[in-house]
Amino acid sequence: MYQFDRAAYEKRMKWFTEARFGMFIHYGLYSIPARGEWVMSDEEMTDDEYRKYFDAFDPCDLDMRQWAKAAKDAGMKYMVMTAKHHDGFCLYDSKYTDFKSTNTACHRDLVREYVEAVREQGLKVGLYFSLIDWRHPDFPHYKDRQHPMRNHPECGNEGRDFDRYLKYMHAQVRELMENYGKIDLLWLDFSYDDLRGEAWKATELVSMIRSLQPDIILNNRLEVSGEGFGSLAEGHPTPYHGDFITPEQMIPPAGLKDPAGNSLVWEACVTMNGHWGYCAQDHFFKPSSMLVRKLVECVSKGGNMILNVGPDAKGNFPKESVRILHEIGSFMRENGDSIYGCGACAAKPEGMYRLTRKGSRIYVHIFENTIGPFPIPGIPKDKVKGVRLLRDGSEVKISTSWVHSDYPDILFADLGPDPVLPDQTDTVLELELEA
Repeated sequence: MYQFDRAAYEKRMKWFTEARFGMFIHYGLYSIPARGEWVMSDEEMTDDEYRKYFDAFDPCDLDMRQWAKAAKDAGMKYMVMTAKHHDGFCLYDSKYTDFKSTNTACHRDLVREYVEAVREQGLKVGLYFSLIDWRHPDFPHYKDRQHPMRNHPECGNEGRDFDRYLKYMHAQVRELMENYGKIDLLWLDFSYDDLRGEAWKATELVSMIRSLQPDIILNNRLEVSGEGFGSLAEGHPTPYHGDFITPEQMIPPAGLKDPAGNSLVWEACVTMNGHWGYCAQDHFFKPSSMLVRKLVECVSKGGNMILNVGPDAKGNFPKESVRILHEIGSFMRENGDSIYGCGACAAKPEGMYRLTRKGSRIYVHIFENTIGPFPIPGIPKDKVKGVRLLRDGSEVKISTSWVHSDYPDILFADLGPDPVLPDQTDTVLELELEA
């Protein structure tokens, strides 16, 4: 019977819960039609119709070192890139398919270039791998909920051998685990309907992965889609339980715990605009101020945030993404101590601010100023040794103004006479408490 080893689990998760911020990269053939990574399914393309993007794939501007540097400069500590998405196209030199980047006009193993560039920047290496493959002849076609040929009875499933598909899929995962050095994180995607858990031969798959990469961490999508929690969260971990929960395009209303009250590790996966893969017509990008505040919200609830970039067909980040990453990086260089290694604070914030905590330091993330001195309820002011503005270390005095004399038990910070905050996105105060 499987026995969950909490000590070993917490040891391998340590870097992840300290990192807090990562970059997702969705890149593949779908960057050419530029209508999102699900274009093959959404438009019910046949293999022959989709093949033209394989023939045209030649990302002449792609430099993985620039991608990795952009992540590091933005304050990110790890990266995850799509080694293979649902369309079956591999960005690496898989010996089990001809549908791979080394067979295109670029003749490049992009996964190898990626892992080398990420390591050079001192970041943790993550790979995304789809459990699904719309191009494989043994993967269900007709009436599968997502397959491009789901509405085509002439593409029936007679003669398709799902066990043969699983052998293929497991072999491709093995290649990634064996041929590219240490992989820190594997982001599997995703389970649905009857395809979940042991339908993927999940115990066998995870046993193989952990035998080759003992320290790797895995997400929970062998069991669930983005909306589910999985067996670890539900209090009955299986041999293929996910190490962290993956809420997609949302942030949980509160920190996540299992039935025994143990805090769960989670990561909100978020797009900059409305798509994961490059979409040329989608210019509805979230402002950097919003994304900074959402990162703070995740950390204040004990979670991570991984922020996606969808490079274009030539391998360039969209100009909007470049600008947003630069602006986030400016904030992180001054205030990263309030994110890295931080988690939830027992005190509950009131009003337009959030709290993160690391040991004896509490970080007050102020999104909007108040009239008069700034109140921070729930922090015992007799335990506060000092308050500083994190961005430059300057002292912030604890207010003794008469205007709050009716609230003697509440800590008030004196932010000075200027009603405009030093950083209108997030002004961070560092409170040093007695040990």
